[in-house]
Amino acid sequence: MSRKLGSERLVIATHNAGKLREISALLAPYGLQCVSAGELGLPEPDETGTSFVENALIKARAAAEAANLPALADDSGLSVHALGGRPGVYTADWAERQWFEGEPGRDWYLAMGKVEGLLCELGPDTDRAAQFNCVLALAWPDGESAVFEGIVHGALVWPPRGHRGFGYDPVFLPNGRDETFGEMDPEAKHAISHRADAFAKLVAEQFGG
Repeated sequence: MSRKLGSERLVIATHNAGKLREISALLAPYGLQCVSAGELGLPEPDETGTSFVENALIKARAAAEAANLPALADDSGLSVHALGGRPGVYTADWAERQWFEGEPGRDWYLAMGKVEGLLCELGPDTDRAAQFNCVLALAWPDGESAVFEGIVHGALVWPPRGHRGFGYDPVFLPNGRDETFGEMDPEAKHAISHRADAFAKLVAEQFGG
């Protein structure tokens, strides 16, 4: 792919404040004018894909078409080796809690506990290796698109550690580190995360020589 982003605004196709912060920080050095799908009042499309690539493309294409601007979407998740890759594309779904006073929501401690409970059922010697996957999909209103995939390997810890980051960050210990993503300074996490890996590939293509 040779198409490049111009000086027009870029829609970040997310309503997730944590993802928006991380993506905006990673894009800041390149002078792009970013606006989120939430700020534009765009609807969230149904994520009907069965892979990170499919879901990222669904979100990016929907935002690009609705806003008539280039759009960047992220689809990411936790894959636990001993659980056959689960929760995978259903990472966020595992955090869904019951409706309360008319408001749906996500409880990430519930999700982390669910993963830990399944690992405990497998026994104390169970492999706790896991990985975070990230796919970035870049789409234009005319339908052209590109995807960039990133990954970071690590292991799950219990109990959760740290209050930074979001999602499963407090239970994910990246290989070679002694702090979970939930304990790390955001800049340290950005340097090694699955999202940073995918962004490095996007940047090399979009802003490289």
